Amino acid sequence: MTLTYAQRWPNGAITSKLRTIAVAAMVGFAAAFSLGVNAQAATEINVQEGYAVHGYDVVAYFTVGQPTPGSDQFTAVHDNVTYRFSSSKNRDTFTADPAAYAPQYGGYCAFGTSVGRKFDGDPHAWRIIDGKLYLNLNKKVQATWLKDVPGYIRGADNNWPIIVSLTDAVLETNPPAGLTQGAI
Repeated sequence: MTLTYAQRWPNGAITSKLRTIAVAAMVGFAAAFSLGVNAQAATEINVQEGYAVHGYDVVAYFTVGQPTPGSDQFTAVHDNVTYRFSSSKNRDTFTADPAAYAPQYGGYCAFGTSVGRKFDGDPHAWRIIDGKLYLNLNKKVQATWLKDVPGYIRGADNNWPIIVSLTDAVLETNPPAGLTQGAI
């Protein structure tokens, strides 16, 4: 025996409840999707492990001349990103002039930026050029970058304003117009 709609759902009470549940589920899904999209929004500064430059002391590159891990005891927030330092002196030096010590291209790989991408910057693949800190993805990529530093910097300087607010996934699948592809 087959029941009619009216026999299965008398007075529409259950149907009304189901509609309410369905609408609530759709609203919840939309909110979750929206949060997921926002969580994937690109940032201007490369943050890994909760810190800029993987938690390494950016001032130490200039003063000690080598990568130096920072400490949770000495931190500073600049542009909504936490930097770690090996001493209070380095922290205070940074806070007095963050632009002088923060890595170029937000700490993303300088070579990657020159080809229109946003790759992680390795704190051990670094160079100071003309008083600015540059990071690269790794030492192998850095070896390529070192073959024409001025040209790659020009390429990255051209690309950075174009890619700064985009994720690397977008850059990989749908690169914007005007990007250079390496040294110029």
